[in-house]
Amino acid sequence: MGQLQAGIIPVTAFQQNCTILFDSESKKGVVIDPGGDVDQIKDVIEKNAIDVTAIWLTHGHIDHAGGAMDLKDALDVEIIGPHRDDLPLLSGLEDQAAMCGLDGAVRNVTPDKWLEEGESLAFDGHAFEVYHCPGHAPGHVIYYNRAAKFAHVGDVLFSGSIGRTDLPGGDHQQLLESIRTKVFPLGDDVGFICGHGPGGRIGEERRTNPFLTGLSA
Repeated sequence: MGQLQAGIIPVTAFQQNCTILFDSESKKGVVIDPGGDVDQIKDVIEKNAIDVTAIWLTHGHIDHAGGAMDLKDALDVEIIGPHRDDLPLLSGLEDQAAMCGLDGAVRNVTPDKWLEEGESLAFDGHAFEVYHCPGHAPGHVIYYNRAAKFAHVGDVLFSGSIGRTDLPGGDHQQLLESIRTKVFPLGDDVGFICGHGPGGRIGEERRTNPFLTGLSA
């Protein structure tokens, strides 16, 4: 088993961080949140000879899941996640697209497997713990690799900010509670990739993120 590595492809007008996690030696890996621009994602996969074994979703918003079905068909892999509470979002992606003026650009998503709190996923020996972190979206999950002290937190937490909660199913207090009880306990030295913009470390966000002032684990 080689090292766990990550590559980020900003996709669509939302500049969402589609992420490829892969093993440095075998090149086996997964795609997290293919929100769109599927041809661009496929091109990166092919140029880097990544053997994609699955698509993992953090939640059901269009900028994270909009390209999932097309990429599934192209790669012949399963879509795993998020939590079942995001079923209304994933089954309404085409409606989300219409509201954004993107009629016909995306397809509704039917995951091959829903995820629950406490489950784990793995590829080529790299194991990830699953945490259900609602607030930004009801079924949002994050993925944590304990060995590498690394998490993919989707739109729960950003560098200097947190996920918006003014969309359907959003709940500000619930999001803060998810961060307090699920994200912070992972540890200050844990690095993260998020759904938009640069990543960071949990400890730095605990200390300096203005949205988290006074929030303690």
